[in-house]
Amino acid sequence: MAQSYPFDPALDVCALARALVGAHLTVRGAGGVIIETEAYARDDPASHSHRGPTPRNRSMFGPPGHAYVYRSYGIHLCLNVVGRPGEAVLIRALMPDTGLGLMRQRRPLGPLCAGPGRLCQALDVQMSDDGRAFDGDALVLVARRGAPPDLLTGPRIGLSRATDRPWRFGLAGAPGLSRAFPAQ
Repeated sequence: MAQSYPFDPALDVCALARALVGAHLTVRGAGGVIIETEAYARDDPASHSHRGPTPRNRSMFGPPGHAYVYRSYGIHLCLNVVGRPGEAVLIRALMPDTGLGLMRQRRPLGPLCAGPGRLCQALDVQMSDDGRAFDGDALVLVARRGAPPDLLTGPRIGLSRATDRPWRFGLAGAPGLSRAFPAQ
């Protein structure tokens, strides 16, 4: 089994978001290469942690290398990787390469993992994964190898606060991003 979550817990949230692009994520046997992330910091008005710990966001204040899972708009689950306390990186899209049959059963139509809701449906992320470690059991996160990839940077998507922060990162040239990045 590959060592899971080999990321420095001292990284600031944007550095962690950049480091996760190109990493490999697997959830119970289905996964792929992360191609898009968004960073959320404790002092960020768009972050769930901005007002401090609550029952909903308590995992964001837990140990690094754990999942923060929440339901967006009461419909879709979203998967985040916790970094420093109150900081997390939303996994927005991945390029699927493992367990494609499982993913297609869960998402028979449309793109598999372009967008956080689709990604969670295809990977079968569950609310019970909230607070779970990326320890190589159900959730596996393996760092990319080699030189850092060319990254796109742009504003986060679907926010009403802190909309000007360029805290969305994507793998340049990757198919399956949740939305196109502004011209660089």
